[in-house]
Formats: sequence, C-alpha cells, structure tokens
Amino acid sequence: MPKRSSKRDANEIAKSIVDQVADDVEPVEEPAEPKKNPAAVALGRLGGKKGGPARAKKLTAERRREIAQRAAKKRWERD
Repeated sequence: MPKRSSKRDANEIAKSIVDQVADDVEPVEEPAEPKKNPAAVALGRLGGKKGGPARAKKLTAERRREIAQRAAKKRWERD
C-alpha cells in the first residue's frame, strides 16, 4: 500500500491560518432586532383576520375554484 504524502493541501493551510487568527479576534455581536410596537402588531393581526374571510366572501364560486385548482397544480409540480 503506498504511503500518503505528508504535504498539506492549500485549503488545509488556509483553514489553519484562519483558525489561528480567529482565536485572537473577539466575536462581533450582531445588532439586536428592533422591538415591535405591540399596538401596531395588534392592528396588523386584526386586519389580517378580517381580510381573508372578506376576500373569500367577495369571490365568486368559479373564481375560488380557479384559485384552488391553480394552487393544487403548483403543489403537485413541486413533487
């Protein structure tokens, strides 16, 4: 069985250099996400809860059927 080369790959050398440098550097903290305004969240949720049923009520049975068929077709295309 032939012996393996003792030379290191360029990628291995680069990784070892990055690891050595990374040990010396302190990790940078990511900025915190801004807090959401609870009142705005409540209003958005309220509108969302109303919007879906209102849209469904406004659509004709024919149009709802077309939308449902198109959605089913897309789901089957993914598989």
